[in-house]
Amino acid sequence: MGTQGTHGTQGIPESRESNGQDRGTARRALLGAAVLGAGGAVLGLPGAARADERHASGGHGGGYKSLPKPTVIGHRGASGYRPEHTFGSYQLALDMGADVVEAGDLVPTKDGHLVCRHEPEIGGTTDVSAHPEFADRKTTKTLDGIPTTGWFTEDFTLAELKTLRAVERIPANRPHNTLYNGRWEIPTFEEVLHWQDEQTRKRGKQVWIYPETKHPTYFRALGLGLEERLAKVLRKHGKDKKNSPVIIQSFEPTSIQRLDKLVDNPLVVLLSAANTRPWDFVTTGDPRTVADLVKPEGLKWIASYAQGIGPTLDLVIPKDANGALTTPTTLVADAHRAGLILHPYTMRNENAFLPANFRQGTDPNAYGDAFGAFKTYFATGIDGVFSDNADTALLAREDFVNG
Repeated sequence: MGTQGTHGTQGIPESRESNGQDRGTARRALLGAAVLGAGGAVLGLPGAARADERHASGGHGGGYKSLPKPTVIGHRGASGYRPEHTFGSYQLALDMGADVVEAGDLVPTKDGHLVCRHEPEIGGTTDVSAHPEFADRKTTKTLDGIPTTGWFTEDFTLAELKTLRAVERIPANRPHNTLYNGRWEIPTFEEVLHWQDEQTRKRGKQVWIYPETKHPTYFRALGLGLEERLAKVLRKHGKDKKNSPVIIQSFEPTSIQRLDKLVDNPLVVLLSAANTRPWDFVTTGDPRTVADLVKPEGLKWIASYAQGIGPTLDLVIPKDANGALTTPTTLVADAHRAGLILHPYTMRNENAFLPANFRQGTDPNAYGDAFGAFKTYFATGIDGVFSDNADTALLAREDFVNG
């Protein structure tokens, strides 16, 4: 995930993960429920009943409502420590204790397979430029209105993509992650579902994933519609049900509406900056902006086919001209009143990505006061957060639920 068009510890030993940590997670879930219960009247949480009935049973082994709160979602895995959308990144997020792993951003191959890449353009996330046999595939395409030059997944068969290896997307910010360049291949979504089952068995607890349909309008125009392909794979694996451990998200509301007719999974509409319009709105002439969608009327419309929203953190607490946090908006209360959960994005530990008032020192790539930022965002009543650093997010949640 990320805005449309852009968008360090070792893993915990598995024995510790499946023994001591389960009790801790259960305790945090109870504490989180207590925190939410205490604020429910203020946040208008009773309005969530309709979404509950439709797409979650809650309780032990239930739907998304049974996840610990605030839910920690490993953003493209543990992308603060490993190249994103690789099994190395996904595995580390799980080992750190993430409640959900964002596996992955789904884009199609030429032969119709769904693979996990942040964008269809893979020049920045793979070693494709080092493959002379693919030099002639480099091209310029218009992606959601923006001319983009590089190599695109839809111009490669799955077999060809499997000859590539993943690399760190933001090496300037995360030079340490370049150590792992070339170690992992591009995963398919089908491989992710097998991995999910395998990890669920090994850990003795359900592993959750949170895939996203990327640029659905763009791919539909190419005859590579994402929603039908995603629904088919989920059905094949029996993971298209209301309590299936798969939450689906998209920046295009019409993609979520289409999925609402194909699967029973919990669905989330991603929301970019307030002054932007979803690309499907641009192509269909829908004049509404994100600012319109976060008003009570817009949220009510979203709640008619989805169970949650994934807003930018700036829609929850805007920043001033200097990049410092200001006063929270009413979005959390308004969304809860409409029966929607909120999983905003993206918390990262580096100064470059933190609000100005939580930066420390002058090095943009050094860690700032991420714990202070988490505390401020959690205090708004959000239901969860996407983070590149699941370990930091989990410690911050523990601080928050313990008062």
